Amino acid sequence: MIIDATDLILGRMASFVAKRLLEGEQVTIVNAEQAVISGRRKATFDSYDAWLEVRNLVNPRRGPFHFRRPDDWVRRTVRGMLPFDKPRGRNAYRRLKVHVGVPPEFKGKKLEAIPGAGLERLGTKRFIRVAELSKHLGAKF
Repeated sequence: MIIDATDLILGRMASFVAKRLLEGEQVTIVNAEQAVISGRRKATFDSYDAWLEVRNLVNPRRGPFHFRRPDDWVRRTVRGMLPFDKPRGRNAYRRLKVHVGVPPEFKGKKLEAIPGAGLERLGTKRFIRVAELSKHLGAKF
């Protein structure tokens, strides 16, 4: 199953993908940078900036290490919807592939959209794309 994340709400897409992964399917997400996060731009940036400042006080080089790339954001969001502490969840997570843009091997193939997870469901224009958030946090992709 190949899912096009363009104009899909990140949380709704992640829950749909997690359900499919738990059923045993191989899922690939393309255009991860085009997924959207709902909410005000400034509030979203502020909350993620505060999240980046969380470090280990004893030894700051130990972590936690925060990801910045859009494909890592989407992958981690899906991981949050899986029972990752159990073998079933870990095996499902291994079946997930996430790409920025559309790789050459998927060009010309049928890309699926998830019904009910589109941008038209928001009913507001307050959202940002994962690419904007990643660039704000310092990602180079």
